[in-house]
Amino acid sequence: MQGNDQRPLMYVANHGTDDPTLATLPFLVATGAGSAEIDCCIALLGEAASLVKPGLIDAVHGVGFPPLRELVEKVRDFEIPVYV
Repeated sequence: MQGNDQRPLMYVANHGTDDPTLATLPFLVATGAGSAEIDCCIALLGEAASLVKPGLIDAVHGVGFPPLRELVEKVRDFEIPVYV
C-alpha cells in the first residue's frame, strides 16, 4: 500500500455446519479486531454462506470456542460488515 490508505482486514469463512470449529474462527478473530478498533469485515464463501439461513448459527459451536450465536452478536455490536 502507498501512503495512508487503510483497508479493512477481510476474514474469509468457507466452512459452515460441515466444520463448526473452522466456521467459528473468522468470527472469533473479527471480534478480537473489533475490540482492538481494527477495521475489518467477514466474507462468507462456499459452505459458510449457508450460515445466513435462519436458525442455523444456533447449531454451530466450535470446539473450545464460544457458540457462533454469541460471536455473531459481538460482530453486530462492533458493526463489522458480513458479506455473502
